[in-house]
Amino acid sequence: MPNGLITDDSLRPHPDGLALTLTIPWYRSLWLSSVSTLRLTIDGAEIPDDDLAFELDGRRYALAELPLQSETLWFLQQRPLLIARLDAPVVLGEEHEVEVFGELRLPYMQIAPGKDGGPGMYVPNIVRQRSVLMVTDRDATPPATVTDVAPAPPAAQEDPFQLGLTLYSASAEFRAGWYDFDGLLDRVADLGIGPGIEIVASQVVPTYPVVSDEFVARWRAAFDKHGFDESSFGANLDMGRRRDRDMTPDEEFEFSELLFHGAKKLGFPLVRIQSAKPDLLRRLLPIAERLELKLAYEIHAPMGPNAPEILKVRDVYADLDSPLLGFVADFSSTMHAMSPTLLRAVRRAGLDDEAAQRLQQIWATDASMRERQQEFIAYLQSRDFDPGRLGSFAHLAFNMHGHVDPGEWAEIMPQITHVHAKFYDIDENGQEPAIDYPQLVRIFVEGGYRGYWSSEWEGHAFAELGEVDPLLLVRKQHDLIRRSMHAVEAAGLSG
Repeated sequence: MPNGLITDDSLRPHPDGLALTLTIPWYRSLWLSSVSTLRLTIDGAEIPDDDLAFELDGRRYALAELPLQSETLWFLQQRPLLIARLDAPVVLGEEHEVEVFGELRLPYMQIAPGKDGGPGMYVPNIVRQRSVLMVTDRDATPPATVTDVAPAPPAAQEDPFQLGLTLYSASAEFRAGWYDFDGLLDRVADLGIGPGIEIVASQVVPTYPVVSDEFVARWRAAFDKHGFDESSFGANLDMGRRRDRDMTPDEEFEFSELLFHGAKKLGFPLVRIQSAKPDLLRRLLPIAERLELKLAYEIHAPMGPNAPEILKVRDVYADLDSPLLGFVADFSSTMHAMSPTLLRAVRRAGLDDEAAQRLQQIWATDASMRERQQEFIAYLQSRDFDPGRLGSFAHLAFNMHGHVDPGEWAEIMPQITHVHAKFYDIDENGQEPAIDYPQLVRIFVEGGYRGYWSSEWEGHAFAELGEVDPLLLVRKQHDLIRRSMHAVEAAGLSG
């Protein structure tokens, strides 16, 4: 999705001068304390901070107050106002050049913990946008969706995996308000994508981290209507929720326990956990046992099953020796090329063919993620190209695409309890151009895995809103997975 705070319909009239409806420049809800900087320029004149205000749910905040709001959630679908005081209010139909700069930090993506009680270092997200916008008083109309889609092939009793998706696949469309929660599940059902449904709690639960009784009722009504199954509940750990310090161990436990209870209320059998700290897991295991929840640590790019960080988690698991502990295998770890979706995005941001080629060469090396990122940034700077033009892509290109040997999954297969069938595109031949799905299906069938494969289209991190219909792509990916399963079964019978 565009890494943006404003859209074509953002500029609104306001008694104080003007207002911009803001979209969160990320694919999960964030705390207002995540907002470090907001700057606004109108028709070439920068608006002083004292003349700007941020309004959410009818409450106004001075910009300097935002980093203090660690208890206030900016929900993914909310569109708060950035209000600018002007000498004369703008008028409907006028056009104005709008330039906005924003800097946020992602409180669950810690680079390094804090020292001596101070705050840690977190992945930043930087937004720079300049557009000529017309003053309007209404939201843009969502595009019509394709409805004439052939029914999905029915699941067969002999299929080794159950299929489903994570609603994260429709992050951009959900953020833009093209779907409400019920409409999104209706669309999933219409395409025959289920039955497994996975959620990221910080994305779809408006009262995150609390799961309200109202949301449970809405959830149950949709599941009963469509016959869905709960597969995985994604739980973040927002260590950097406060700006002055990281969470304490007690706060990490309390935050996680709250999410575990939410998962149980919604009927999930498994929670994707973000932290495998030994002391934290020891405290959480009795909660998981009481709630009958499996806990699965996600192995995600750029790491694989034998990365040093994951080997430490495997050691913790061996020490705790609990049948409730397992892993989520995310196929971003085992890619054989960078996704065309990402390469299109960085080209839109200004990379020429030479720079895109150099990016892919650096990505393919065996250096660490940080080393590759730093090498690429140094290359850009050597060509007088500002890495900030790429927003978070200069980091995400290495963080979200790994090139570990897919065979490593076989080494931990008994501990894999859920699969993120990550993908970015389906080409004209029905294949994922950067991830070898036939090979992965064979490895998991032969390894005895029999859980859910949850389709996770992550192209929204790089694609423009409306560039593709992600749920149609999920349908195509399900067809690819089914073809691959049947090919393995046929090969086994013939052998």
